[in-house]
Amino acid sequence: MCEVSSATTPATTAVPYCDVDNDDVRVTRWSFEPGAQTGHHRHEYDYVITPITKSTMKIEDANGTRMFEIEPGVSYYRKAGVEHNVTNATDTPMIFVEVEMKR
Repeated sequence: MCEVSSATTPATTAVPYCDVDNDDVRVTRWSFEPGAQTGHHRHEYDYVITPITKSTMKIEDANGTRMFEIEPGVSYYRKAGVEHNVTNATDTPMIFVEVEMKR
């Protein structure tokens, strides 16, 4: 699912690197250049995000647009069903690890 090559990904698109993908869990390290975004998507599984860098995410969803500050090592949890677009709203790279619980 998250096999994307940075060689073919526009600079405005966040790049996922799968570290683990099995029947139980998917662990993806996301890398965003300034202004890069995921594109609108829906989370099929409950998930935990652990930021690697201090950054500001711009979150766009059905409720509008808001800014969300992330701190390295400060994780957060969301239930399946979240639909949004995430953009790096800082002028430095943004990296976080996403762990999706498939079971």
